[in-house]
Amino acid sequence: MLSNTCKYAIRALIYLGKFSDGKGTKIGIKKISSDLDIPTPFLGKILQNLVKQKVLVSTKGPNGGFGLGKNKEDISLYEIVTIIDGEDFFKNCLISMEPCSTHHENGQPCPVHKRFSEVRANLSKFYGETTLAKIIDDMEGHEDLIKM
Repeated sequence: MLSNTCKYAIRALIYLGKFSDGKGTKIGIKKISSDLDIPTPFLGKILQNLVKQKVLVSTKGPNGGFGLGKNKEDISLYEIVTIIDGEDFFKNCLISMEPCSTHHENGQPCPVHKRFSEVRANLSKFYGETTLAKIIDDMEGHEDLIKM
């Protein structure tokens, strides 16, 4: 499962993709924090990490804030998850704490490997193909869901 940090990052990016105009307008962290009901200090750490990875841009000052650093069509859920939680979500064995490839090198894969490898491949495909733009398009009429 995704960490709460990752879920907060996804929600914040959807929010920024939905409400920043892409023309340099930034949204302040207090507004984002309040609208999404995420503690400001925690959100700040998450957003700064995304700035370092060039997913977001930020400016300081009275008109400062955060905005997308890329087109929303170019930001996939896969990218967000790997930045925040790492690739373990897509590579680790279902019942072990190691990548599935570790088991192949040492012998037999785990008992659920064959069934779970197909699920993992579908998850990777879904996360890779699902962009902020697609999510935002699918939200039409359901904007209140951003606070979930």
